Amino acid sequence: MSGRGIIAVTGATGFLGQHLVRALAEAGYTPRILSRRDPVSPFWRGIEPQVVFGDLANAAALEHLCDGASAVIHAAGLIKAASRAGFDKVNVDGAVAVATAAARAGARFALISSLAAREPQLSDYAASKRAGEEAVLAAAPGALVVRPPAIYGPGDRETLGLFAAAQNSRLLPVLSPASRVAMIHVHDAAAQILDLVKSGRTGLAAICDGRPDGYAWSEFMAAAATAVGAPPPRLLRVPEAVIRLAGHVADVASRLSKQPTVFGSGKARELSHPDWAFSADPSLAPSPSPHDVAAGFGDTVDWYRLHGWLPKKYSD
Repeated sequence: MSGRGIIAVTGATGFLGQHLVRALAEAGYTPRILSRRDPVSPFWRGIEPQVVFGDLANAAALEHLCDGASAVIHAAGLIKAASRAGFDKVNVDGAVAVATAAARAGARFALISSLAAREPQLSDYAASKRAGEEAVLAAAPGALVVRPPAIYGPGDRETLGLFAAAQNSRLLPVLSPASRVAMIHVHDAAAQILDLVKSGRTGLAAICDGRPDGYAWSEFMAAAATAVGAPPPRLLRVPEAVIRLAGHVADVASRLSKQPTVFGSGKARELSHPDWAFSADPSLAPSPSPHDVAAGFGDTVDWYRLHGWLPKKYSD
């Protein structure tokens, strides 16, 4: 067992959570995770986290999870739901339940929120993340709330489509040239979160890579093409109205199928928002970030290809 103590993690089998567990173990901590079933991760080779079986609605499991931990990192969250109430059940009620259990156990608490919480009017998801932040800080005033921007890296299925498009097409879509999008590689996100937790910081904090001013759509589309070995792409400007129409169509399809989806009118409004950057943001954590999108996208594509998620090489 590690000599630096236990840090508990919820959402440990999610994209960020898997890398958080790895970062904790490599830093000498014993990761303890909450899981509904036996957890498996390609990133945990040589790591055996302690496992507490249960979910966010199981008070006894949360008590066991937090007991004896020096800190609890709540990375679990819902990214698709049929309604605001569905989001709130996890992103608000679940967050408060874990924060309360951590407080009873005398453990520091860190909520992994989202930069979307800065603009709660855009979507039910964003509103639920903001409400979760406020509820946690009310229930546990000494809590840490971390707002990451878009996270990418090995194991991420959400951005896999970007690289598949860059590999399969010379024409890539972009939104407004005035838009700025901050990003962070998942390894850097996990490291910065751990640094914040170890520092004892409380209140609101934000993390990103070395470009707090963010990237233009054209920059990261070009970086994606470079990462897969494709020539510089031709860029197609997609009007905001088209994105919003696609979101409404997705909403209708979701209602008819009774299957919630990540993309809908709320996500379309998020995508169309021009400012997902951190310029002059006083909450930004001043931590080093080895990866910009050029290095980070290259690392991500290497992992995708190694694990068969992308073909080995670009073909014209």
